[in-house]
Amino acid sequence: MARLITEEEKKLADDMLERARVAIKAIEHYDQETVDRLCRAIAWAAANEETTIRLTNMSVDESDMGTRVPTKRFHILGILRDALRQKSMGVIEEDPEKGLTKYAKPVGVIASLIPVTNPVNTPIGLAIFAVKCKDAVIFSPHPRSKKTAFETVRILRAALKKQGVPEDLLQCIETPSIPLTNYLMSICDLTNATGGAAMVKAAYSSGKPAFGVGPGNATMVIDETADIGEAAINTRISKTNNNGAGCSSDGNLLIEASIYDQFLEQLQKEGGYLASEEEKKLIQAVWWDADGNRIFETVAKSAQVVAEMAGFELPPDKTFLIVEENNIGKEHLFSSEKLGTMLAIFKYSGFEQALDMVKALYEVGGKGHSCGIYSFDDDHIHRLALVAPVSRIMVRQAQSIGNAGSFNNGMPMTGSLGCGIWGGNITNENVALKHYYQTTWVSRPIPEDKPSEQDLFGEFYDSEIDF
Repeated sequence: MARLITEEEKKLADDMLERARVAIKAIEHYDQETVDRLCRAIAWAAANEETTIRLTNMSVDESDMGTRVPTKRFHILGILRDALRQKSMGVIEEDPEKGLTKYAKPVGVIASLIPVTNPVNTPIGLAIFAVKCKDAVIFSPHPRSKKTAFETVRILRAALKKQGVPEDLLQCIETPSIPLTNYLMSICDLTNATGGAAMVKAAYSSGKPAFGVGPGNATMVIDETADIGEAAINTRISKTNNNGAGCSSDGNLLIEASIYDQFLEQLQKEGGYLASEEEKKLIQAVWWDADGNRIFETVAKSAQVVAEMAGFELPPDKTFLIVEENNIGKEHLFSSEKLGTMLAIFKYSGFEQALDMVKALYEVGGKGHSCGIYSFDDDHIHRLALVAPVSRIMVRQAQSIGNAGSFNNGMPMTGSLGCGIWGGNITNENVALKHYYQTTWVSRPIPEDKPSEQDLFGEFYDSEIDF
């Protein structure tokens, strides 16, 4: 039975909320130039290269997950770029033709649930958005990476203090617990829940508005027009990025039969290790338990570590595992989300079969999240977009980098990917700056825009009603 929140925990959360509200009050008069300067200050303090490397190493040491390369630092730079290019207060949009003017207002205090796999970038990115909108954030980290998250927020707070701004705009729970986090979400104005399904469900059950995310099962289609070299390089980049920790990391590749062998060979040149049938069984035994639940110890681990756990040796130049699969379904575990340095590859013949396989894979998991395609055939891209039950499709891009925004695509930079109704979320969008302010619509009168009933009802106007 889950324990109840203690009086001490409740008092801690209430005190943090009160301090956050006091901090918001202290900056409510700040203008756009002032908050933009603060965004730059906190971003530089926590996301300069030296500090990011230190925090990334700290995260790996604490959680034993991911890589020591700060592969997602560019997302912080992108979030800052996007934030600085937008207004977040006063008049943000005008439509004279409709007589509408929109004003931006702060959300208030945000509860942020930090995933174990991202205790550095998640708080930095959300801090930029929050300060830009004159919000406050109380961060609740995952217990396995709480020290890293707390240190990251400490640096952000120090940067605020140096600028003469109340530190309590950004706070972090030092000793997190499920009851404390649940209570925090129930008293804050908005929750951002980036993490597992249980975390997101709790956020939506808090009684307060929440932005959640959904699980991924990123599936890439490689058709006969693909640049095989480019597709293989991007697959390796995406699959090994932070040891495949992100839900955007490639999980399934659907390869057209006419290029299957050639592409598989190229994948192996890029560092992929093609598992034998026996090794495939060994990988499954360490990746999932007897009930089909993913085993946590394989999440975001290097291919070398996974192979060692499975009981076979991997050549030193191999960085990700490849498993050939023919079956799709919940009982076929290799067709589900991986969250690590292993991917499943499937062969298809004809694009219609590829579309059917995409739909089947998202019935296994990952609806609403994302997929991608390596193709120069616009009709194929169009047909995939028409049927894929996902919120975003990357074309000829490394999926785990492109989904959350990249400097060579137009997606909003973020650390939170909405998965829409498919994924049990309120939005399909990349959760970014506009989701952290409220809007007031001012409506002025315009010339009447009232079509006639005949125009509105069309062919049915004045027809006989016989039912």
